[in-house]
Amino acid sequence: MGLFLIAFLWLLSFAPLQGVAAPYAAMVIDARTGEVLHSRNADTRLHPASLTKMMTLYIAFEAVRNGEITLDTQVRITKKAAAEPPSKLGLRTGQRIAFRYLIRAAAVKSANDAATAIGIALSGSEAAFARRMTRTAKAMGMSRTTFKNAHGLTESGHLSTARDMTTLGRHLLYDYPQYYNLFSRQSTHAGIKTVPNTNRRLLAAYRGADGIKTGYTRAAGFNLVASAKRKDERIIATVFGGKSGASRNARVAELLDMGFRRAPSRAPIRKPARPAYAGNTGLGTVQVAQVGPPKKSLRPVLRPTAAAAVQVAGAVAETAEKNGSRIQDGIAAAIAAADIAPADSATRPVSRPGDVVLASVEPARQPEPEPEVVTRLSTSGGHLWGVNVGRYTTRYEAEKVLLKTALSEMTTLEGTLRKVNQSARGFDATFQGMTREQADLACRRLQARNVTCFMIGPS
Repeated sequence: MGLFLIAFLWLLSFAPLQGVAAPYAAMVIDARTGEVLHSRNADTRLHPASLTKMMTLYIAFEAVRNGEITLDTQVRITKKAAAEPPSKLGLRTGQRIAFRYLIRAAAVKSANDAATAIGIALSGSEAAFARRMTRTAKAMGMSRTTFKNAHGLTESGHLSTARDMTTLGRHLLYDYPQYYNLFSRQSTHAGIKTVPNTNRRLLAAYRGADGIKTGYTRAAGFNLVASAKRKDERIIATVFGGKSGASRNARVAELLDMGFRRAPSRAPIRKPARPAYAGNTGLGTVQVAQVGPPKKSLRPVLRPTAAAAVQVAGAVAETAEKNGSRIQDGIAAAIAAADIAPADSATRPVSRPGDVVLASVEPARQPEPEPEVVTRLSTSGGHLWGVNVGRYTTRYEAEKVLLKTALSEMTTLEGTLRKVNQSARGFDATFQGMTREQADLACRRLQARNVTCFMIGPS
């Protein structure tokens, strides 16, 4: 009897832990225009898990583009990188491996050791690289994201949102299309072995799927940023907090299907603006990354101005005309080589492959206060109003109407909390967490659609 009682009490103490699930969030956009087609808890700050590696890879591509490193640079693996827990490529301390293989391993295998090696190779330490990741995120408009590491394993303050990760996925697609095919490979050779894609099941099962990144930790649940293309349409769907890999993939497939149903067959492609180059900003010291023996003067070369680029283009055009080649090709090549900065941006030196790369130094800044983690919608700050869209005999009917209404009126209802209030008279379907103006606008728009609606004031 005593043993039975002990076992019973043990089960009681363990059961609540089993019932804890990672918070769910989702986002669906038309990748061509960036239009939001569906969102749920999209601005709630959650653990991104290995979706983090999308930013690690974005900065790796950026570094190659800006001459910080080349794909063939041999990177020496540090003890810290080699010691990262799985999933990993199996790198050893002191080993040297081409930068391109680290990129492949992080993108396809989701290797933690490769991700850390990328960060240390580019910024000297993982902490410095994490700060660079956060700066790049802010430049992209990922306002609710803070990175603490390069791989995504759970760490205090390492948080993002479904909206921010969807934004990052769209930037990977449009800013670095030459590397995007990495995410659709079923497997790839990563220098020391061939590794399978962690997203291979969705890639094989969903028509048109070609990326992007999976993630899992106990705190995060099963996460995925997925992209699929059918004819001229492309949809990106993000899920946080899946209960299993299979259920997450099924949910993402449903969201992609919904996206293709809702997106127009034709739409203009409005590429996102490439974020300002964040680079490495040391806090008090200059980091030097020796890529090879210096062969030229180390004096920095000033970025050409727009006027200078036009002069270069004119000279190229004249030469091209004499040689009988296409003038347009010559001008385009000159402008691309110049990499013109916007007129209002500061002139900055361009680092050159093969030379010593000097990281710029800025005065030390006071760290910004860490934003509060949102686990549920706040009704503070005037968001005390709501709308009622009907009373129903069952909870299922009320929830179904809420979902249908949210999908039909996403503009004014985005970010609200769907809630079913039960009383003796039935189940009231409500949207809560709005200002009075938002509630009034939402009701007027719904009534124009012949949807029953009335405002709910602060209780």
